[in-house]
Amino acid sequence: MNKSNEEIDKVIHEALNKEEAEFYDQLGEQSIIEMAFDVYTGKDRWLKVIIALLTFLFFAGFVYSAIQFFETEMATEMIKWLGIGSLFFGMSMALKLWQWMQMDKNAILREMRRIELQLSIIAKSAAKRKN
Repeated sequence: MNKSNEEIDKVIHEALNKEEAEFYDQLGEQSIIEMAFDVYTGKDRWLKVIIALLTFLFFAGFVYSAIQFFETEMATEMIKWLGIGSLFFGMSMALKLWQWMQMDKNAILREMRRIELQLSIIAKSAAKRKN
């Protein structure tokens, strides 16, 4: 975070009461590891866990297909294992992309909450100034 962002956060903290400041701190930036584990929260956590398991199984299938591809000597068998491996790899990558999009969605929602909080603070201060 650059200096101007730190100054803005300091001004916001000064304008908030203790409870609001704690909430604002929770909405801060997360590390990539925190974002990865944050995907498995919420109402559809069970679905996300199943998708993570499927991603692992598809990748394991790809590894198995790659091993079989390199161990076989017949061209038809090589083509078969190449096709199966490509299918497993494609499914694994599609599910992994879905998980990354969920991480991105959560980050965007967190920023929207921060903006909503900042707007409510501005509205409160504007209402106080009118009175």
